[in-house]
Amino acid sequence: MTSPYGMEIVESCVNCKLRADRIFCDLPASALQAFEKLKYATAYPQGAVLFMEHQEPRGIYVICGGSVKLSATASHGKTMIVKIAQPGEVLGLSATVSGRPYEMTAVTLDPCQVSFIKRQDFLRFLQDDVQVCFKVAEQLSEKYHAVCNEVRSLGLSHSASEKLAKLLLEWSSKNGEFSKLEPRVKLRLTHEEIGQMIGTSRETVTRLLANLKKRQIVDARGSTLVIRDQAALREMANRN
Repeated sequence: MTSPYGMEIVESCVNCKLRADRIFCDLPASALQAFEKLKYATAYPQGAVLFMEHQEPRGIYVICGGSVKLSATASHGKTMIVKIAQPGEVLGLSATVSGRPYEMTAVTLDPCQVSFIKRQDFLRFLQDDVQVCFKVAEQLSEKYHAVCNEVRSLGLSHSASEKLAKLLLEWSSKNGEFSKLEPRVKLRLTHEEIGQMIGTSRETVTRLLANLKKRQIVDARGSTLVIRDQAALREMANRN
């Protein structure tokens, strides 16, 4: 089925062909049936706010299709994009389990299908099935590992160019195109938003990308970057 936003809608988690590749979605049959009864599936347009930083947790959001931008804002107003969440990821999980406010703001980066489960229903769901608890623990462990890698990347990188190179390599790897001779990266973020991900300014990102193009390390084709020299990009990413 196609939604008003032009995306394919997954009608049922039980029949979803992609769930085996997703940590949380690959639940036992009985748990999946129980999940179906609890969820509220909704299609969102680009730019929709799922939840706000410091908001009391309403429940969890499972991304079925599309991607979601997660960001945090400092008291002085500076914003940092923490990550781009992909299908199969569960948003608001730690806040829902702990009862503490959401740590970040979640905004759809493109049209998305999202399954929502209310907090109390989800907590009962965990109490009733130990295998679901293991899936939640696995998801939280993955998030912790990702945060450690992000802190390591930001904290140990010496320059904005190194951080940008690491980000481009990470994106190309996640797109499943890293093994190709010239992997492609779809830039769905503005230069300002990329700056928010690596802790620098829009102007710096623009200058760094222009330099990469000048050196023929990358080539711009519309909103797509073609990585022409992976070795040079890796060298830039590993300057410690």
